[in-house]
Amino acid sequence: MANLTKSSEKTLRVAIAGLGPIGKGAAEALDQGIDGLSLAAVSVQNPEKHRNWLGTLKNPPAVLPIEGLSDVADVVIECAPAKLLRSIVAPFVERGKTAIVLSAGALLENEDLIELARQNGGQIVVPTGALIGLDAVTAAAVGEIHSVRMVTRKPVRGLAGAPFLVENNIDIESIKEPLKIFDGTAREAAKGFPANLNVAVALSLAGIGPDRTRLEIWADPALTRNVHRVEVDSDSARFSMSIEGIPSENPKTGRITALSVIALLRKQRAALRVGT
Repeated sequence: MANLTKSSEKTLRVAIAGLGPIGKGAAEALDQGIDGLSLAAVSVQNPEKHRNWLGTLKNPPAVLPIEGLSDVADVVIECAPAKLLRSIVAPFVERGKTAIVLSAGALLENEDLIELARQNGGQIVVPTGALIGLDAVTAAAVGEIHSVRMVTRKPVRGLAGAPFLVENNIDIESIKEPLKIFDGTAREAAKGFPANLNVAVALSLAGIGPDRTRLEIWADPALTRNVHRVEVDSDSARFSMSIEGIPSENPKTGRITALSVIALLRKQRAALRVGT
């Protein structure tokens, strides 16, 4: 995160787009205090809905429309509906600022934003989110990765309503045993499950790309957690990793995703930084 690790002692102003579990978690952490960072503004579709909650913060931020965030902040945390990604990210990166992106799947349909950031000295950062081991995948990608396969198992509530299920008339509401509902690439999964599989896209971006990263998705009525298992074969190491994430109040989002954003923010001015 080049823009977030400058030696300057200037306080970095952070804006948050979206106040679901991730946005609220980041806002509370910033309000409680993270060295060198301050919460400058938030943007939400329904400000009145969040007015009372924002009033509980020690230093309530400004509530602005999306297009006003880049005027008052150096960094934006995008944790809004995927369709809003471009309107949130573009104004920041074209001004040489930083966008922390949670809707990683939407990046695949807005890949020109990466070039826009490159041309203007901006940066797009995808947090680790609900996965583990992305450092290992990133390191292996410096050499040659032969294959990456991910198997995701989720409770029915965490997958219900996904466009892939609707388009293919797949009913998972009444299943009694695990059902494999998808087997394909990370790029295909991002289109079919835009609110569910940002982790697969993050994995693909860290490794061999969305067209070579393979993914299975299972709906499991017995599960209460989101289970991800990743297997990587490379010229430097063969490894696997798995995690069982506890869903947040939004069944499509794991609690650890919000915590990974907070951990990312805390790294920026920390005296000790562990991991790449």
